Amino acid sequence: MRLSSTPDSRFLPLLLFVVIACAVPGVRCSGRRFPHLDRVRELHRREGSSSAEQEAAARGLLERLLPSHSASFEFRVISTEQCGGKACFIISNHPLFDGEGTPEILYVSPLILGVSGVEIAAGFHWYLKHYCAAHISWYKTGGAQLSSIPHPGSLPRVSAGDVFIQRPVDWSYYQNAVTSSYSFAWWDWERWEKEIDWMALQGINLPLAFTGQESIWQKVFQVYACVLFLSILWGGPLPQTWLDDQLALQKKILSRMYAFGMFPVLPAFSGNIPAALKSKYPSAKVTHLGNWFTVDSNPRWCCTYLLDASDPLFIEIGKLFIEEQIREYGRTSHIYNCDTFDENTPPLSDPNYISSLGAATFRGMQSGDDDAIWLMQGWLFSYDPFWEPPQMKALLHSVPVGRMIVLDLYAEVKPVWINSDQFYGVPYIWKVFFFFFLSTPYFEMYGVLDALASGPIDARLSDNSTMVGVGMSMEGIEQNPIVYDLMSEMAFHHTQVDLQVWVETYPTRRYGKPVKGLQDAWWVLYQTLYNCTDGKNDKNRDVIVAFPDVEPFAIQTPGLYMSSKNYEKDVSTDAYEHPHLWYDTSVVVHALKLFLQYGDEVSDSNTFRYDLVDLTRQALAKYANDVFIKIIESYKSNSMNRVVTLCQHFLGLVNDLDTLLASHEGFLLGPWLENAKGLARDREQEIQYEWNARTQITMWFDNTETKASLLRDYANKYWSGLLRGYYGPRAAIYFKHLLLSMEKNVPFELEEWRREWISLTNNWQSDRKVFATTATGDALNISRSLYMKYLHNADQLELEGTFSPVKSVSL
Repeated sequence: MRLSSTPDSRFLPLLLFVVIACAVPGVRCSGRRFPHLDRVRELHRREGSSSAEQEAAARGLLERLLPSHSASFEFRVISTEQCGGKACFIISNHPLFDGEGTPEILYVSPLILGVSGVEIAAGFHWYLKHYCAAHISWYKTGGAQLSSIPHPGSLPRVSAGDVFIQRPVDWSYYQNAVTSSYSFAWWDWERWEKEIDWMALQGINLPLAFTGQESIWQKVFQVYACVLFLSILWGGPLPQTWLDDQLALQKKILSRMYAFGMFPVLPAFSGNIPAALKSKYPSAKVTHLGNWFTVDSNPRWCCTYLLDASDPLFIEIGKLFIEEQIREYGRTSHIYNCDTFDENTPPLSDPNYISSLGAATFRGMQSGDDDAIWLMQGWLFSYDPFWEPPQMKALLHSVPVGRMIVLDLYAEVKPVWINSDQFYGVPYIWKVFFFFFLSTPYFEMYGVLDALASGPIDARLSDNSTMVGVGMSMEGIEQNPIVYDLMSEMAFHHTQVDLQVWVETYPTRRYGKPVKGLQDAWWVLYQTLYNCTDGKNDKNRDVIVAFPDVEPFAIQTPGLYMSSKNYEKDVSTDAYEHPHLWYDTSVVVHALKLFLQYGDEVSDSNTFRYDLVDLTRQALAKYANDVFIKIIESYKSNSMNRVVTLCQHFLGLVNDLDTLLASHEGFLLGPWLENAKGLARDREQEIQYEWNARTQITMWFDNTETKASLLRDYANKYWSGLLRGYYGPRAAIYFKHLLLSMEKNVPFELEEWRREWISLTNNWQSDRKVFATTATGDALNISRSLYMKYLHNADQLELEGTFSPVKSVSL
């Protein structure tokens, strides 16, 4: 058999259309107006992986994702000239001949052309998504739905000849500067390979690549005879084997990213230095930073040292760091991330001073790489009032225009580009930050789909637009697959997405078959959970996973949130941070009812089971918030029997939720802990790594006996094992002190509650109990049972205040 040749001239009509369309009034095609960025792209083409290597990377992805169809697709790298001077992919019908005697077409297979391995992978995903109704998501969120793909030889033809998709902007960015610590900390190469495949399929070509940087810092600071200073973050020295293993892992990561034609973004020197360096260079301009969310400003956990960018030593260290990375890794994409001023306000507001700091920071990069581009998060412009127009402009113009790219980090809610004259002419990337705190990126169903479908388009088509890319910058990954499915697609859309059509087809792709009831359910979810328009920062403060550390009378009880008339009540003056609620929970419960009613039709779908567990969890978590408010109301009214009943009900709900979460692999504590231990070389390291993994998701280790960490529950999780083993017992301690207060007619013992809670936490962090790594139980049956138990008559929580009997842990 042989594949027929396809001359590139076949696509000339498509390219002509692009050229003509760009000249039509009202249609704007992004132009390259930043020569420095053009040069970096040209360097990448010259220095990057060959066409054969990029095609091989795409074929490897195909074989890992869809081995049964490894011979059903043809991939080929083409030049940007063949794409009209931009990045694109082309999907074509490609006849397969028998090659014997008179050529006869056996069947038609998809030919996917792209200017890089990433574009080919994105084209492959586009074909699977839009022609085979398939779906790709992270494994923990249900994985890939591929059952809808026809057998080899029966793949659908693309309509109207060929599909030509050109990127409207050049870059598709991925990750937050902290994601490497919060989500990637315990990953091995097997997990990283899957993530890079996911990136490529989503069309991501500008990912952060921070793994292994500790080893680079070690080598740099050894020049100054300084000890590595990051060890304090681990509650103990970083083992040398950790540094070595992470460096080796980074080399594999970079090799694969480059093979796909990606532009990995490496870190640059931001000014943070070990204390020893200050001692060795006493005349250096060094600032001892103040407290940042720590108890009692303990220097063990805070208050590090920052070298002033105006000091000559700054440029020297910056140069060494860039050079060491290039030497160690053998190449660079010439793009470096540095966020010196992120949550670190400069000491002076003089624009000249700000400009000098920015210029020196960039010189540190440029002295190590003459073609360096500075990639900077724009988060500081969103939250810090210090950055008024003069200061902002001074920083942005401290480097030549085009040598800095700004990430408009919170553009889906508070876009900076609108009020900054497009970052004063500096290129930027429109990004979805999505969540404020690490807690929410894991288990809160939340989104602003309307903003995602229109925001990047509005920004690109605005007057004097300097937008050069789109991106995703969540602190934690593996959550809310619908959001990332849409946002990654926006890298290829020139006009706003019709969400009515998009949302209607989403469950068909996600579950592998059309089910009208589930389409109706997702329409409800789009209008509620995924339509947050109040502009508030979403932080998952559900009572179960972020239990309030205040005495009961400090908590306002404005009414129940399960009631549709109360979900917008203002509790902003409360000492207790109430959970963010932007939708009518009764409507979401109705969507859950539809999931349960029609679930049997797709019960074999792993993606459906994930969504079902997540939606049930969401509904029950909000229900639990209401139960807690009723507990506080009953305490205030001195209703002892009712407090006992409600507390038992709450604790029973926590255990039931743990059982629900155990029914899907995406909601298990076990893999997090086992992955941490799996990176250890010996028992001592195993204990250290597990302690770190447990500490991150509970209370960061800067507490005293009676003062909890200010970052407690920052990384809370709805994970089976964590609810039954930690969140439930914690709530029980609080409830015990509530009842003691009522029995003895004395004030609530807040300090004693804290002492017992912190002791529980520290003991749990040091525990070695092993948790399950595989799911147990039938998600659909469990969800149905819990719906009937808690939500079927949820309104009687408000109307009657009575509950059906429940089995629960004792108080």
